[in-house]
Amino acid sequence: MLPVILLLFYGFVVYRSPQSFTRVVFSSIMLTLSSSFTACVIVSALFTPFAYELARRRRPLEEALSEIPASIPHPVVGIALLILDSPLTPTGKALQSIGINFFDSYLGLVIALVTVSAPIYIRSLHSFFESLPKEPELFAMSLGAPRLKVLFDVVLPNSYRGVLLSFLISMSRAMSEFGSIAILAYYVLQPPFNGVSPASVLIYDFYGYYGPTVAVTTAALLVVVSLPFAFAARLIKR
Repeated sequence: MLPVILLLFYGFVVYRSPQSFTRVVFSSIMLTLSSSFTACVIVSALFTPFAYELARRRRPLEEALSEIPASIPHPVVGIALLILDSPLTPTGKALQSIGINFFDSYLGLVIALVTVSAPIYIRSLHSFFESLPKEPELFAMSLGAPRLKVLFDVVLPNSYRGVLLSFLISMSRAMSEFGSIAILAYYVLQPPFNGVSPASVLIYDFYGYYGPTVAVTTAALLVVVSLPFAFAARLIKR
């Protein structure tokens, strides 16, 4: 906590740069919040059944594969997604032909955040599902209910806390991402965020252009925005 406390003190008391309270900064924070929330909605929709499957059936290969995005340097994730969508590759040509572009786009930003936050969501929800009693599920399956119906009718109605906790944890991770989006979506070039950089990229730019004064105040502002998500996750967990 010491670096965070010092960051808040120097950002809001010692430096308090007026440039950190401009429209550019607030647009950047809104872009980060919007893209992180969108990414985590997609992650929860896609990977909740997967986390449940891993919790009920041991699948070492699938578990290992789900951890890959979290175990490699995140600039590599950005480069991999860039190659996937490059017009120089067959996959990129196919995606470009139907109008899908990852580079400097809101879609690319969200895809990168989905990739890096999915392992966090899966791991958290997997642990929660493992802690649930299995008897109601076994009873439902003994009556002929398929596993997917058991998930949606028996497990999820009693799992809203676990799902929301995993959502908030993965969203916090998405908000802090830098490596992959600095390569794939340094700017977003579509309205309403035309020309806006994600907050982590903007802080990096401020540090390079103006030195620590502006960057520290902007970073402190982002910490203040991020803290409610961490506190909410802690309250839900308790």
